[in-house]
Amino acid sequence: MIKRIFRSPVAALLAVGSRLIMRKYRPQVVMITGSVGKTSAKDAVAAALANNFYLRKNEKSYNTEFGVPLTIIGAVNPWTNPFSWLFVFKEMLALIFLPNHYPKLLVLEVGADRPGDLARILRIVSPDAVIVTRLPDIPVHVEAYPSPQAVRDEEFTPAYALPAEAPLIICADDPHVVLMAKRLPVRVMTFGFAENADVHASEPAVYEAHGKPAGMEAALVAAGEHTTLHIAGGLGRHQLYAPLAAIATALSLGMTLSEALAGLKEYQPPPGRSRILSGKNDSLIIDDSYNASPAAAEEALRALETLPRAKRLAVPAGRRIVVLGDMLELGRYSVSEHERIGALAAKQADILITVGIRARGIAEGAMKAGMDANRVRSFQMAKEASDFLSPIISEGDVILVKGSQNKIRLERVAEALLENPADAAKLVRQERRWKLIA
Repeated sequence: MIKRIFRSPVAALLAVGSRLIMRKYRPQVVMITGSVGKTSAKDAVAAALANNFYLRKNEKSYNTEFGVPLTIIGAVNPWTNPFSWLFVFKEMLALIFLPNHYPKLLVLEVGADRPGDLARILRIVSPDAVIVTRLPDIPVHVEAYPSPQAVRDEEFTPAYALPAEAPLIICADDPHVVLMAKRLPVRVMTFGFAENADVHASEPAVYEAHGKPAGMEAALVAAGEHTTLHIAGGLGRHQLYAPLAAIATALSLGMTLSEALAGLKEYQPPPGRSRILSGKNDSLIIDDSYNASPAAAEEALRALETLPRAKRLAVPAGRRIVVLGDMLELGRYSVSEHERIGALAAKQADILITVGIRARGIAEGAMKAGMDANRVRSFQMAKEASDFLSPIISEGDVILVKGSQNKIRLERVAEALLENPADAAKLVRQERRWKLIA
């Protein structure tokens, strides 16, 4: 109750102050929305534009009615520290009343957990360009909405706030986004693997360094030019969507393809988004532990297909070990979607580990699809899973780790399997406040 009482006036004060800051400095705003891939797109866009614009982006995934104003102010999240909140408001007042050197462009990821969340953010800041990543059939947070389409309508809301002829950058591979974009009198720029995409990628493949997977590459056609796109540090075709969105954004803002690609040399996928890490006993970890939804889990499993068994770390005998946790906030779709993901996992995994009550449905779906029950294990907690896996990991194994962040915390499984403990710094939720949560 205290938190709710505290939340409302603080959010209101942040909103008022942020509106005044935006009115005073009038930066351009590139707004990123969608059900999956927002943070990766935000980081890629910021990297692509950084050499041409004085800009600021959200830290991490701070995309709420608190995170967006904090980005506008340029303050770190104070969480529940009252003294740090005083500093935030001091910074806000200084920006409003004193002259300051303020960014010319803001790259803002925005997100919605409940109906009306994006409307509240749009009362604070309006976009000059909007990127819509993907709006899948069963989107995350659907339990809070009357239907999947209601979630898609919410996530698409920033596009309706665009001025006429402003750029709307959309994923050409998502039929929901393409259909919704046709309603608007805006300048549409598309990206993806579809043949008609303005920024078109094809032939996605893993590239190697020192005999191990190092990232993704694809043939790229954009602005009449042909080249090869390389993205280090991540695995899976879906890793290419963020830089493709960034290139489309850069072109829509008047940059050249070479300028965008130069900026993207500094980009790597954010922690917990299919990042490639070295595991113990010369294994490979695909750390996708930030969060999970059906669409994201499906893409993570498809990432394993980019590692042909005969070439995986040059060790043909290596196993594919898939660790999947609960997918939260799916409401009435929870049972069917967990079982569907289990059936997909059965096609990819040599060993399937599930973590959480809901994820037992993944195990059931896998066994219904024909996976041997002896190759499926279910646990309640991440530590139980890591205790089981640690002694059996061997050379050439590939371990995919993916689950929702609340309570599941599968980054702890990834941490337990790291070859170099210092690589824990590359995982999500390594701050002290997260470490203290059981």
